[in-house]
Amino acid sequence: MTVRIVAFARIREVLGTAERALTLPEGARARDAWAALAVESPALDALLSSTRLARNGRVVAGDEALQDGDEVALLPPAGGG
Repeated sequence: MTVRIVAFARIREVLGTAERALTLPEGARARDAWAALAVESPALDALLSSTRLARNGRVVAGDEALQDGDEVALLPPAGGG
């Protein structure tokens, strides 16, 4: 299956792109998308605990099942005031 990855802020910088396609095996979960990206960009590991994952616009847990064509957004903590 292929999902669309959308990255913001520091995560975008680490990945070197704001969007990309990612091919995952059938039955993959949101955490599997993160793990596949971390293999390519090991610096992501340091950001895992503060990052939220969203599937098709809804924040989800790492065990959320993905489907072909899903959008997975990588959301760092929001800052500001």
